[in-house]
Amino acid sequence: MKKVFCIGETLIDFIPAEKNLSLKEVTNFERVAGGAPMNVAIAVAKYGGDSAMITKIANDHFGDHIFEVLQENGVDTSYCLRSDEGETGLAFVSNDANGERSFNFYRKNAADLLLSPDEIEVEWFDGGDILHFCSVDLIESPMKRAHQKAIKDFRNIGGIVSFDPNVRLPLWKDEKSCRSTINEFLPSADIVKISDEELAFITGIDNEKEAIEALFVGNVQVVVYTKGSEGAELYLKSGDTYRNNGFKVTVADTTGAGDAFIGGFLSELIAFEPSVDDLCEKIRKNHERILTFANASGALTASVKGAIHAAPAKRHVLNFIAVQRGILL
Repeated sequence: MKKVFCIGETLIDFIPAEKNLSLKEVTNFERVAGGAPMNVAIAVAKYGGDSAMITKIANDHFGDHIFEVLQENGVDTSYCLRSDEGETGLAFVSNDANGERSFNFYRKNAADLLLSPDEIEVEWFDGGDILHFCSVDLIESPMKRAHQKAIKDFRNIGGIVSFDPNVRLPLWKDEKSCRSTINEFLPSADIVKISDEELAFITGIDNEKEAIEALFVGNVQVVVYTKGSEGAELYLKSGDTYRNNGFKVTVADTTGAGDAFIGGFLSELIAFEPSVDDLCEKIRKNHERILTFANASGALTASVKGAIHAAPAKRHVLNFIAVQRGILL
């Protein structure tokens, strides 16, 4: 079985116990292990795929918890190094009464940022594997260079590279540095997952069609455009376009819903054993199954609180799809 490698941050999310309050108003939080790449790795594993996390984890109590959560959820931790130099990053998340999500991050000395390129081994990877990354750990650090090394190794061995920019502006000194770094890494990816909230910011183009076309730079073959409750659209470099409507749920917490979506997408995709050369063809033939599963994964995760605890098992996703379609299992 081919493997999905996820590289980047692991951290502790503090999710508010009270609803519809801004961060300054929240008084009670629940601790949840998180970080977008980690959420994706866990989602892939829960959906029956083979996933691994590449990161550096602090030798502190929060780091111990993160390591245990990865293992408990079936993620390969062989590529997770432990560090006495850094500490576990923290993120406080809230949704106010208007549905606006806000973040406060504490990760200036986060252990994951200390992973260096010489700690990445090309022998870890095989052609047909997928490398997935986001933008949070692309700030100037050893970890940014570790990303560059891992991506280069993947390109050399014929692996598939997936990029979800997952914009978190509070982590950047300004919008310009965030946008320019994302656009620096964009051409290195075969698959780009982007949300409707991020498209204009990253491309600088307000027209949706033109903005999506602008994402096809360098190696990009596939753009997955997520639109929340409206579902997702899939664009191929060949010009093919596919749409899949979303599933209506009562939203409890959107934290991790996008990660569950791309985790579902990659877990379904890798089951068809795509290569860089036939990636578009495999997606063209199986787009409905892949997008339906991804949309259901995101919807189910949004219906309960907490990113990792919310990630459903594959049977739950399939049951949900069946119920929505009126199919008796």
